[in-house]
Amino acid sequence: MTNPWIAALVTLFLWWFSTGVILWRVRHADRAGGTAHQTSVLLGLPLLLGGIWGLGTSLDEDSSIGTYIAFLSALAVWGWIELAFLSGVITGPNTDPCPPFARGWDRFWRATLTLIWHEATLVAALALLTYAAWNAANPFGLYTFALLFFARASAKLNLYLGVPRINVEFLPRPLAHLASHFCHARMNWLFPFSVTGLTFATGCWLERAYAAPTDAIMIGHILLAVLTALALLEHWFMVLPLPDQKLWRWMLPDSAGTDTSIPARK
Repeated sequence: MTNPWIAALVTLFLWWFSTGVILWRVRHADRAGGTAHQTSVLLGLPLLLGGIWGLGTSLDEDSSIGTYIAFLSALAVWGWIELAFLSGVITGPNTDPCPPFARGWDRFWRATLTLIWHEATLVAALALLTYAAWNAANPFGLYTFALLFFARASAKLNLYLGVPRINVEFLPRPLAHLASHFCHARMNWLFPFSVTGLTFATGCWLERAYAAPTDAIMIGHILLAVLTALALLEHWFMVLPLPDQKLWRWMLPDSAGTDTSIPARK
């Protein structure tokens, strides 16, 4: 488990597999209708509780196994929150599409109210984890969650400001209105800063892995480097004409009925 190539492959597999499992469950709940989405969130509670337990027990475990446990636990907590978001359980009070006339602060406020409970949950989780992991022997659970938090915030802001490619194929019915808050554009001012920052962060993690004094620290930084590189790839998916949806489409059941998502604004 101290081989950096194994750590890299583990991260790549978990990124693909965990995304696919969440999309698969959300698509099945869409097809089932009724309270299926709420049931998904309840059935996923062991994932959340297991993640919290793993984060707590790994704080003082500075071995390679402890690093993997912290990484997996952070992904588990993050995954449950994302499931709750995609299921429409933790979103925001605004469930209406963004009207075409909305501009400036009005549009920003509408978009904020669409996501605010989800963002507040992520901020609270990050704050609690920061408090718990401050000066801990194994901070990689915190680093993993913080990386996911800032990478996802960057992705959301880029979708809001405008990017060439917006994939709404996997938006579930509870979030059909979300696409109306996205914007198609050739480019926005944030994107170059986002990809530059993620590229720089990937390089920094790799440098820290190379200079790591122990296997546990080396593995932790390899996990972070690959996860950051995948976040960078997801940003480029917004710009480059690559069929990224094919990574998961084959494993999902057909959507129920016609596409109900509301197109992004031009």
